[in-house]
Amino acid sequence: MSDTKQVNTAKPKHKKLGEFFSTAICGNDILSSALYVSGIAALFAGVYAPLVLAAVCLVLYFYKSVYREVVETLPINGGAYNALLNATSKFTASIAGVMTVLSYVATAVISSKTAVEYLFKFLSELTGQKLLLDQLVTPTIILVLLGFALLVISGVKDSAKVAGGIFVIHILALLSFITVGLTYAVFKGSFFAQNILATATLVQSNDGLLRTLFLAFSASLLGVSGFESSANFVEEQEPGVFRKTLKNMLIGVLIFNPLISFVTLSVLPLAEVTAAKDFLLADASFKMLGLPYLGLISVNAFLVLCGAVLTSFIGVHGLATRMSLDSALPSILIKENKAKINSRIIITFFVLCSSILVITKGDLLSLAGVYTISFLGVMTMFAFGNLLLRKTRPLLKRPYKAPIILVILALSSTLLGMLGNSSIDIKNVFYFGIYFVPALFLVIAVLNKKEFLEVLLRALKPIEGTFLHSLIKRKRDKVASETLYVFIHHTGSLFEIVDYIHKNEVGLNIDFIHCQGDDWQKEEIEQALHWLQLTGVYTEFNLNFEYIDAQFNPETLHAFAKAKNVPMNKIFIGSIHDFHDFDYEELGGVRIIT
Repeated sequence: MSDTKQVNTAKPKHKKLGEFFSTAICGNDILSSALYVSGIAALFAGVYAPLVLAAVCLVLYFYKSVYREVVETLPINGGAYNALLNATSKFTASIAGVMTVLSYVATAVISSKTAVEYLFKFLSELTGQKLLLDQLVTPTIILVLLGFALLVISGVKDSAKVAGGIFVIHILALLSFITVGLTYAVFKGSFFAQNILATATLVQSNDGLLRTLFLAFSASLLGVSGFESSANFVEEQEPGVFRKTLKNMLIGVLIFNPLISFVTLSVLPLAEVTAAKDFLLADASFKMLGLPYLGLISVNAFLVLCGAVLTSFIGVHGLATRMSLDSALPSILIKENKAKINSRIIITFFVLCSSILVITKGDLLSLAGVYTISFLGVMTMFAFGNLLLRKTRPLLKRPYKAPIILVILALSSTLLGMLGNSSIDIKNVFYFGIYFVPALFLVIAVLNKKEFLEVLLRALKPIEGTFLHSLIKRKRDKVASETLYVFIHHTGSLFEIVDYIHKNEVGLNIDFIHCQGDDWQKEEIEQALHWLQLTGVYTEFNLNFEYIDAQFNPETLHAFAKAKNVPMNKIFIGSIHDFHDFDYEELGGVRIIT
């Protein structure tokens, strides 16, 4: 049962992104919302829209602390999924993963739709063929989605330099829009006073100011889309950059969204603002400086929104790959092509995007409702994960700890937003459920695939020996033969470890690894494992022990994974404490389970 090995250590190197390029990648995502959230806010709140969008920034302020604590404690890609995976059960983490995938779906569809709407607005003014172009909107959106699917499958990935270029152009375009708009309102006259009167009628139709602001706040939370994107590539960022991206995104949203909303309400009557919600900045720019400026704003919108589409494809590829490797999604999805891309994930994602576009008939409010519910669900679960992490991993090394009041306010605000979006149109919940419920059942089936296969085998017992029975038996045996590796320092959490694996994993082989330490610790662990098997509590497991003559550190873990030829996410450890002279980010994505 005992085996002593000497491990050669070699720490891998990884090139990191600085503050500007990291901010550019996630900034393109969140600031692209400026192209459509102003119209949605005005539709519900009229002239109160700028104030509502400023209030939404308060939610971002709450979540800045929530994300900073969790991600700096567990700085690995995956956002809410990985946070919950290391704080609680795999099922809970998988719910967050499914909701993140749905938010990626809605992001890709909303961004591609809005990009096409902006482009077609310019082309209709240029050619006068509005009726023809209107008929081509949905087919063109599907072509845009297909184009990016093929690009990603071929191996074309998001470039930090390209993202940086788009980001600078987008910032300049938004600054020019605000400057031109304010100048136009001063010298040509403002519609804001007229829109105040129109808003009074809107408030009355919404049964009062409080309900009007609540609905507007809920719908306008679409403007926080992209805030989690930085957490999904934190491993590619230099140390200390993540918190700066959160601050920069908050500043960007606080400056641009309320100001753009104020400009559009000053340049256009409220009726025109709500009618042009899909391409609001295009209508306003055409009125201010005519066709050339419309072309400039429309091309910028098309570029930055297409960048958000590409980010969605790449983001879902990384998340779905990780979930498949963790046995939370079907392993059939992970079959790499020559470009090292799991094309089946991309194809599935394209089909999901196209189907939701057809089901909602491309209606922006329906798409926004689906997206806002799923994205707010992800953020809510992230705040929930923060609280869980405090309870389940109290001794985990934390570079920063968010004030508990901010975590509670963050959680409450997004829960309130989900409730508001559900009340705006119950169909939003229906559209969300069409995709969420089947995906959830799929996750349940995959997480319990060993039990599911055993039920099938019992049902097929009358035809034992046939090809079908043998095929399912081989599949069951392959699933059960998986080995999981647990680095253990003492016996105090032994039962807890085995219980966690019993509830969350499918493999029946567990190798416990103990690094350099006192001989009595080694003997104590071996005796405890022997006792655990004698108790008969977990007789299905094959428990093994291995001793490594090396210190427990990142180099040892990386060398061990290489020697065993196993991914880092199949290696489990306990919490990293303050007395360790390394941080979790150096461990390469191992799982914390105690």
